Amino acid sequence: MEIVDARGLECPKPVIKTKELVDKGSPELMVYVDNEVAASNVKRFLEMRGYSTLRTGTAPDISISGALTATHDISREKKIVRFASRTKVEDISWSLLLLNDKMGADSDGLGDVLMKAYLGTIQQSAVPPSVIALMNEAVKMALPERSTSEILSELSDMGVPLLICGTCTKHFQITEKIEIGEISNMFEITEAVFGVSKPVVIG
Repeated sequence: MEIVDARGLECPKPVIKTKELVDKGSPELMVYVDNEVAASNVKRFLEMRGYSTLRTGTAPDISISGALTATHDISREKKIVRFASRTKVEDISWSLLLLNDKMGADSDGLGDVLMKAYLGTIQQSAVPPSVIALMNEAVKMALPERSTSEILSELSDMGVPLLICGTCTKHFQITEKIEIGEISNMFEITEAVFGVSKPVVIG
């Protein structure tokens, strides 16, 4: 069994170090991390790559063991990062990365109104994004008290993955308040957003 000691490493390095062993084809590995966000990110990454996982311990001493399974269900991986060839026009994927909780300048509340309207328009779109990622100030849109949270939750219920930057929620001290989507990391967000045919970045 190969070991990754990612304690003390900033996001997304725990996932990147884990990926190095996964890419080498390691059938069994153990990853040590020191916080809940890193543990969640590593566990999800391993499962997406076909590993069964077992998490033990609590912060700052968490371990995630991974064993490559005989069968690999990549349905969720395809849902987030769509590299497959497109056979239908409606399957052409696009992604959305939001870096601000407002659309353009605030202008006495106009920025909030425009962002909510934009998300509402996406909700009605015939071709929804393959993933929506929130970074920097945009993570605040996932807070329960924000009007945008309901629309984001509905998009998630429609099957649109919602990835929320864990480094950003930690910076704003709101990680525990987020009730929708998945607390994610720079590596996963980058792969998801830019691994599709049409990435869209706003902010």
